[in-house]
Amino acid sequence: MPSPQLQTVISFLRNRPIESADIPIEQARATFDAVANMFILPDDVVHEPVDVDGTPGEWISTPTAQNGLTLLYLHGGGYVIGSINSHRDLISRLARASGARALAIDYRLAPEHPFPAAVEDATKAYRWLLRQGVRPENTVVAGDSAGGGLTVATLLALRDAGDTLPAAAVCISPWTDLEIKGETMVTKKDVDPMIRPEDAKGGAERYHGNTDPSHPLISPINADLSGLPPMLVQVGTSEVLLSDSTRLAERAKAAGVEVTLEKWEEMIHVWHFFAFMLPEGQQAIERIGEYVRGKVPAIVHSG
Repeated sequence: MPSPQLQTVISFLRNRPIESADIPIEQARATFDAVANMFILPDDVVHEPVDVDGTPGEWISTPTAQNGLTLLYLHGGGYVIGSINSHRDLISRLARASGARALAIDYRLAPEHPFPAAVEDATKAYRWLLRQGVRPENTVVAGDSAGGGLTVATLLALRDAGDTLPAAAVCISPWTDLEIKGETMVTKKDVDPMIRPEDAKGGAERYHGNTDPSHPLISPINADLSGLPPMLVQVGTSEVLLSDSTRLAERAKAAGVEVTLEKWEEMIHVWHFFAFMLPEGQQAIERIGEYVRGKVPAIVHSG
């Protein structure tokens, strides 16, 4: 049985103003970033800006951080909005739960910077980490929504370039099909309070630009997923992106990838974002922390 707080979150989302496609992108970004005002970071959260080889970044950590365990986090926002600022609370919670030091980046956004800008920035950040002495086997790449799809695309690009891959990946409500072909885009459209299929289509067009949206680094659901590291996928059953996750898991397993798919009943898109008031959000975050620690056991036991 979902918590009473879930209905509060759903009511808030359903009653928020619907943003028209005519709204300037700068305004949409400012509005989304303003949600950060809802969050009060605990005093023990440390966040320090860093230049990630030309991309703005931020180290985020808590006292649980263990030497060497690193989380590279790629925020959501449909590739057109979102930032470190909007996701700092979520990232800090993931850092605390996992015992990792998290690196968040402000990768370039569309439509000013369409594909492959985001993939280029994410792969560059991973390589930057390794140049700082971070070990691949002690690193996990994670992201939500578009950042979840970008997580998979980043791993694919690194694999194809011959880079040593991280220990694992975590995809939260990942957007993996920018052709918008998933069946739940239709079957869940009346229960999803956050994403409208028409908005997803508009965001996809802004991101892929003149490139075919079926490109495997745009829609990693179409990629050969073989050789990728273990992957945790969490998704809510009330999401239009549900089938983006289930198909990703199916295809990854068929390619020999170790995949853990968790479908959370009645949860909405990236419910983790509301962990400050939603018990299920924090529970999912704690589960991610458990998963991450399990994939880098040497770090956990050495702490």
